[in-house]
Amino acid sequence: MSAQLLEGAPVAERVLAEVAEQVKRLADVGVTPGLGTVLVGDDPASARYVGKKHEACAQVGMASIHEHLPADVGQDELITTITRFNDDPAVDAYLVQLPLPKGLDEEAVLLAIDPDKDADGLHPVNLGRLVIGAGGPTPCTPAGIQALLVHYGIHIEGRHVVIVGRGITLGRPLSLLLTLKKPNANAAVTVVHTGVKDLATYTRQADILVAAAGQAGLIQPDMVKPGAVVVGGGQSFEGKRVLSDVDESVGEVASWITPRVGGVGPTTVAMLLRNTVRAAERRAAVH
Repeated sequence: MSAQLLEGAPVAERVLAEVAEQVKRLADVGVTPGLGTVLVGDDPASARYVGKKHEACAQVGMASIHEHLPADVGQDELITTITRFNDDPAVDAYLVQLPLPKGLDEEAVLLAIDPDKDADGLHPVNLGRLVIGAGGPTPCTPAGIQALLVHYGIHIEGRHVVIVGRGITLGRPLSLLLTLKKPNANAAVTVVHTGVKDLATYTRQADILVAAAGQAGLIQPDMVKPGAVVVGGGQSFEGKRVLSDVDESVGEVASWITPRVGGVGPTTVAMLLRNTVRAAERRAAVH
């Protein structure tokens, strides 16, 4: 068996085309959606991620506002920047790029973000909204994975999804998203992690397997049920080379698999802009 590829670009292009139309409609009522980013330090990977987000903004006609702070910035100065973004009417939604340099309190930073301007959908208020199925910005990478599966006609409802990884950006919120009693969700979800003994016992049960541990090559062919759908959501780096949690040889066992590069990443950026334009629509409705 040779797996078909879950390419993220077609999904992202469709979402961004929808966002561009929403941006045009908002322009007709005098509203320009604005995405803000806060980058602390000079981590090359973080800088690349932020750059891609602003390139996408330019593509759809959305304004982008960026603040780059030095790695040795103090907690108080960072919180002051966040407060300014909270108060800036030109910023509909924004994110603080993680991870932060050592010495900064990430939890305090996330809590300081206005939940209604939370572009990443990771504020505790928005994760709580996700728990109860209420409206609000949805975490971008989980939403991107869901959109990826839907785009390629992969049935989610009633199937067994196994997620390897319990992080706040992917594993935990994805488990919440896919268990909602809604279309393109309503799955049986098992969450495991690298601390679980005999991980393959669980992964071999998956109809849809999502690797989100950030450990290169963690998922090997003997850990996958033949014909399963496999999504590599976690990444790590070897120099500048991006490595997936899923070994490429898994493609000989799976029916569908994300490529090492260009799978989940493009959809994450697209969902970030979707969250931003929806925040701008709420602003337009208020005014």
